[in-house]
Amino acid sequence: MVDAAFVRDALSEARSQIAAAELRGGRVQGSTSILAAVKYVSRDDLAALADAGVTRVGENRSDALLAKQPGYRSVFTWDFIGHLQSRKVRDVVDRVELIHALSSESAARQIDERATRPQRVLIEVNVAGDPGKEGVTPDQLDAFCELLAGLEQVVVCGLMTMPAFAPDPGASRPAFAALRVLAERSAERWSGVHTFAELSMGTSQDFVVAVEEGATVVRLGGALYGGRPTP
Repeated sequence: MVDAAFVRDALSEARSQIAAAELRGGRVQGSTSILAAVKYVSRDDLAALADAGVTRVGENRSDALLAKQPGYRSVFTWDFIGHLQSRKVRDVVDRVELIHALSSESAARQIDERATRPQRVLIEVNVAGDPGKEGVTPDQLDAFCELLAGLEQVVVCGLMTMPAFAPDPGASRPAFAALRVLAERSAERWSGVHTFAELSMGTSQDFVVAVEEGATVVRLGGALYGGRPTP
């Protein structure tokens, strides 16, 4: 079960840590959004998140998205943060504000075919070339941007990455810094075609470092719930 009072306090603490990290990173105050990852949060516990002041949530699974949204679709801003398979696109488009992890041509073309309005997406980049992670490589990014430029309903607005888990949050810094540099270069290269203002990077164990390196969205789970909630 999710305790609203616990989440409220945790959310306040996370905001304080983010504000301090923005200062250290020379960031504009308030430029980072907290997204509550709800993969392990039951639909019944969504009310507690709303009571605690959560306004933005992210789901990893399309079937869970369909199950949880009824009654809560207008309560939160919904994002999709999991790996998006092309066969699941029909369950996601038009239901979420932002798709965080687009990295395949097939999924991109399915979005373009099925969306009834422009769908905002982030390109997932496998910065470290980790074979266990999804995402285009930095060398593939321009070619993928070229492909997406030809799709009317796909709106690129930034990048996303998920470094390998490391006990030391600082171990993620090189990946976060590399994504920021990629976004800066891509913004110049694709000016007038795509935008790269959004950087989705950082989870509960390393979000402070991510903010210092330029994250505009951090995806928090355990940091808000005190561990994995009971589904």
